[in-house]
Amino acid sequence: QVQLVESGGGLVQAGGSLRLSCAASESIFAIDAMGWYRQAPGRQRDMVATLTRDGTTNYVDSVKGRFTISTSIAKNTVYLQMNSLKPEDTAVYYCNAITRYTKNEYWGQGTQVTVSS
Repeated sequence: QVQLVESGGGLVQAGGSLRLSCAASESIFAIDAMGWYRQAPGRQRDMVATLTRDGTTNYVDSVKGRFTISTSIAKNTVYLQMNSLKPEDTAVYYCNAITRYTKNEYWGQGTQVTVSS
């Protein structure tokens, strides 16, 4: 059972920056991939960025060049640096992890990001 704890959400003006953190209860070496997803009111949960064990990253087109996903192996933490934020980035952001051997999927509790215009 992997526990994911997110932090770093909040209210920011358009053009501002936030950094989200997701701390995993197990070593990142036991995890196959981690990612960030978001869900706006009345919409489905969509992928924002993912990072696999081999370092491959993937971003939704709308955040390319603005968001960066990274990890700290020592802290078992994945980050999402969000720059040049737009009101349409407003959503609850969820951390996701898929374990290496069992391929189980886990979700964090979510953190609210609100971007005002």
